[in-house]
Amino acid sequence: MKSLKSKLLTAAEQDRVIEMAWEDRTPFEAIQAQFGLSEADTIALMRSTLKRSSFNLWRKRVNSGISQKHARKRNPDIDRFKCTLQRQITLNKISKR
Repeated sequence: MKSLKSKLLTAAEQDRVIEMAWEDRTPFEAIQAQFGLSEADTIALMRSTLKRSSFNLWRKRVNSGISQKHARKRNPDIDRFKCTLQRQITLNKISKR
């Protein structure tokens, strides 16, 4: 079941959330800052959108030591959500080059 917040996202925004969730260096806090989705909302969106096997692979990766999806697990020297090559966040959207 999708959360109320994820139902309000457009298809393009849902695609961007999924893309951000798959990126190892993008923490859940960045998704919440940009789209207002908590970690639980993001997990619910991924569960409802992805195939079961893809969701299982994603969860396994997020919970492994490889992923830095949780800010508390990140190196404290990393204090940004985005790549330095990306433009500034504008109107709550991240514009890529």
